[in-house]
Amino acid sequence: MRVLLGTHYFESHRGGIEIVAGQLARQFGALGASVTWLACDASPPPGPACGRAVPLPAWNGIERRFGLPLPLPGLRAMARIWREVRRADGLQLHDSLYPSNVAILIAARLLRKPVVIVQHIGEVPYANRWLRHLMAAGNALVARPMLRAADRVVFISRTSAAFFATVRFRRAPLMIPNGVDATLFHPRAAATSVAALRGRLGLPVEGPVALFVGRFVDKKGLPILERLARRMPHVTFVFAGWGPLDPASWALPNVRVLRGMAHAGLADLYRASDCLVLPSTGEGLPLVIQEALASGLPVLCGRETAGADEGLADWVTGLPLDPADPDAAAAAFAVALATQLADPGDGAARAAACAARYAWRTSAAAHLALIADLLPASPPRIPGRPGLTDTTRRFAP
Repeated sequence: MRVLLGTHYFESHRGGIEIVAGQLARQFGALGASVTWLACDASPPPGPACGRAVPLPAWNGIERRFGLPLPLPGLRAMARIWREVRRADGLQLHDSLYPSNVAILIAARLLRKPVVIVQHIGEVPYANRWLRHLMAAGNALVARPMLRAADRVVFISRTSAAFFATVRFRRAPLMIPNGVDATLFHPRAAATSVAALRGRLGLPVEGPVALFVGRFVDKKGLPILERLARRMPHVTFVFAGWGPLDPASWALPNVRVLRGMAHAGLADLYRASDCLVLPSTGEGLPLVIQEALASGLPVLCGRETAGADEGLADWVTGLPLDPADPDAAAAAFAVALATQLADPGDGAARAAACAARYAWRTSAAAHLALIADLLPASPPRIPGRPGLTDTTRRFAP
């Protein structure tokens, strides 16, 4: 089966959606599918483990200027999209607001190719009212028509599913949470000390460390984290990521910024920290929460994020979060962080529960079976691999 993946960026861009697509591409290949990945050329394409990467010429000025990940494909990209859609058996698009995915869906409809949209996010309550209006208009004019046009829709969380519940889908949507790589993200080995990990990462050996992983933008809660770091000078706040907002500009002695962290380095950073703090909004179930839990870390996040999947209820702390009132949010997070640092709970139990619930192979098999079931003559099931009904029943909203 020839599967075409469509995203706005490749995984080298380091956003959650792109990383998920990269994981699925590798798993699809391991399950016997032939994968082609279309994404804009704002970041380098992946290696052959993700299948065949086809960069789309695009302008990325909106992200450089405003921090919005919205690359605009050029005319040359349209010819590549048409050619690759024609070659594919079935398509999987990740999120519905990106112009490149809109173009891919239009080509798929004209060429009568089945399309599955994996919807990661719903509403993003930006503090900036113009961005809120833009997001609302995009959801009304682009996202909802895209979801109506798709042959099937998959949500990664209850949050995004609830936001789009009024859409008239062609078929009932499914919920399939993202997976986590438990071979990479796991608790610290008994023979490795926290001091040794922190020393390699250039972090203070003594004292608590609170970790943020993600893009440095408003929707991730950076204004809240700045206030939180000022409230708790005895805690070292580590920011792993990149973006238009720079935590280093706060000039706080308890703030460290690590850019370019990925794979083994990021896994060590989780294991060197005491808690993940993620006051983001409008994200569904961020991948970094699953990575932190698999590493044994306690997690503080917004109440909406904590409700994204019922499996999180026992393992994360959800707090009231209003982006328009960052002072109140920072006060709530400060109390919760102090409590969590005093009693971190059972990290091994967190990691085991996360690894059991969020397995990439199980998630990928469910996605691949869903695409296969849309084909005019579905290929035979892969021996030993669960089919659509087996893998999605427990994830039904």
